Amino acid sequence: MQNTRVLTLQKSVKIFSRMLFWVPVVFFSLLIVYNTLPYFSFSKDFDFIEERGLLFKSNIYNACFYLHIAVGSFCIIAALIQFSRYLLKKSKAIHRISGKIYVAVVLFIGAPTGLYMAFFAKGSFWERCLFMFMAIWWFVTTLNGLTTIHKKNVVAHKIWMMRSYAMAMTAVTFRVYYVMLHLLNWQLLENYQFSLWVSVVGNMLITEWIIYRQSKKYLLSFSI
Repeated sequence: MQNTRVLTLQKSVKIFSRMLFWVPVVFFSLLIVYNTLPYFSFSKDFDFIEERGLLFKSNIYNACFYLHIAVGSFCIIAALIQFSRYLLKKSKAIHRISGKIYVAVVLFIGAPTGLYMAFFAKGSFWERCLFMFMAIWWFVTTLNGLTTIHKKNVVAHKIWMMRSYAMAMTAVTFRVYYVMLHLLNWQLLENYQFSLWVSVVGNMLITEWIIYRQSKKYLLSFSI
């Protein structure tokens, strides 16, 4: 009887911890997608566009911008579907189809347009380098996720796709940090730079911690 209660308590704690992680992730993911929709009115009356008026006179930059935010919104939603255990159990077809679309749009649109826009990113030389790294790492992790599943290595596939998802989620976590620091009256440029770095580095570290917790046996196999 006591063992049953302990198991029930452990299960409840596990469910609660998952909800504590996924509820804000889902909420802020949907929020950023919702906030992206007005850009597709193609109005120029947005602060981001007005700050980069000269860049938006370029057809290439224009195309890259709208393609990138469209793909980014799709990737955020698709990633939530990919990591849904319920959908994976109920319909593997949905997982496979959304996964293939995710990989295709990242490799052929998301990462390349992100890399192009990185050369014109706001901030210093180091912020532009960080954006370039994000685009390249997003491409590399997604490509590895594709190649590992073709080799039937499900664990490695999951690990690489988690890393890919971490890069997609920087768009979400950046805005969370930025809003929090804005409420603390941080100066705009300092807030932008700090939020960007913390978002990228933080997402990567958290992801590696989750990977280690979930896949200890797999990772320890490399040291044998």
